[in-house]
Amino acid sequence: MRAPRLLAVLTLTCSALAGPAVAATSHTASVASSARYGPGHLPYPGRPIGTHDPSTPIQHVVIVMQENHSFDEYFGMLPRSGQPAADGFTFDGHGRPTNSNPVGHGRQVVFHRTSMCPGDSAGQSWNSTHEEIDHGRMDGFANLSRNSMSYYTQADLPFYYSLASSYTLANRWFASAPAQTYPNRRFLYAGTAYGNISTDTGSLLDPPPARGTIQDELSAHGISWADYMTDAPDTGIVGSNVKTHPQNMRQMANFYVDAKLGRLPAVSYVDSGLGVAGEALGPLDPVTSKTPTAVQDDDARLKATGSNEEGDDVRIGESFVSRVVHAVTSSPDWSSTLLIWLYDEHGGFYDHVPSPRAPAPDSIKPALSKGDYPGGYDQLGVRVPAVVVSPWSRPHTVTDVVHDHTSVLAEIERTWNLPALTYRDANAHDLRDFLDLKHPALARPPALAAPGPINLRSCTASG
Repeated sequence: MRAPRLLAVLTLTCSALAGPAVAATSHTASVASSARYGPGHLPYPGRPIGTHDPSTPIQHVVIVMQENHSFDEYFGMLPRSGQPAADGFTFDGHGRPTNSNPVGHGRQVVFHRTSMCPGDSAGQSWNSTHEEIDHGRMDGFANLSRNSMSYYTQADLPFYYSLASSYTLANRWFASAPAQTYPNRRFLYAGTAYGNISTDTGSLLDPPPARGTIQDELSAHGISWADYMTDAPDTGIVGSNVKTHPQNMRQMANFYVDAKLGRLPAVSYVDSGLGVAGEALGPLDPVTSKTPTAVQDDDARLKATGSNEEGDDVRIGESFVSRVVHAVTSSPDWSSTLLIWLYDEHGGFYDHVPSPRAPAPDSIKPALSKGDYPGGYDQLGVRVPAVVVSPWSRPHTVTDVVHDHTSVLAEIERTWNLPALTYRDANAHDLRDFLDLKHPALARPPALAAPGPINLRSCTASG
């Protein structure tokens, strides 16, 4: 679960961020041996750094990373509801899913969760995630929480199902590390977690990674980018981003304006978070909200994060993503835009696909404590939902190529010929397998289902 970030990010202005970069030790032979390319690798060595790839029409990349849900929890039923090629559940002759996990002396079969509040999960900590993966057996979920075996259907998440069926779905997108939000989002921004294994607000004051962030590279080469924040900038999970690039931090309302006017930057990070219900449903007015019901509604708005935290009504996040996707598909920039919708990690919910190995990003080891599960950053986390939305997406298609969050880095680096930050992004598959750059089959955006109705208080005791 993401810790409250507003106070923590404000803390980033303190002078502690001025410290030296984390010193990277020399890369070991074991790191290099598993990787073809290394840090500094250029997609096109013969071209100037920071120049656009003339082979792609993509001029705008929009990243919408949500919180804490697995592929099977959301899309396990997708093979029977719009996308037969989706790698979801296994079904019996009556169309009922049969995937299960051992628990006690029996087994827990996956089950439909009728509540829009996901409830308890098996956890997404370093230790819990390793127990759930269980060396690739994916059988440790139910022992930690039977509820982790629950799933949603097309009737529950109509917009997400239509998005996954209309555009290009990733069958093999994994979290970058078997851990929580902060380390996984560090991979999205820096290609490495450089020691972090948990959502610890103290880590926001860590010095920057040795080779900096993709935001540093974009700015250094005059490539525009913005972090459109709902409450606090998510790129601030690598604290130096806020100190170094304050001019790139914008309010979420500016995203909708920039999209409508056709002035999206080259790279956009679109953040939901605390207060997103206000963004989706209209501004709060704490001065005139005097009645008990209005106060309860305000409280629910503040608790219901559109990032899809596991304690929140899943339709609130769906509404947020729907609004962002509509803004992009109706923008003058649509013809040259790629939007990637994905999740940082699985939130402790079941998935059946074994988590593969991957190149360690560098020689910095996870900062484990006594009793922590042994392991390194050469293991991916649990599979998560991911869809690429673009006129150039392959319509109604899946890709089985293995991706993790550093694939976003790889695509940005290829599009603007930027050097790789670590071994991980240097060797990650970019997003070209989602696309057909010869034919914009979705130049006219397909109609998508509306998100489910929102009840702000459905996940509160009084809801």
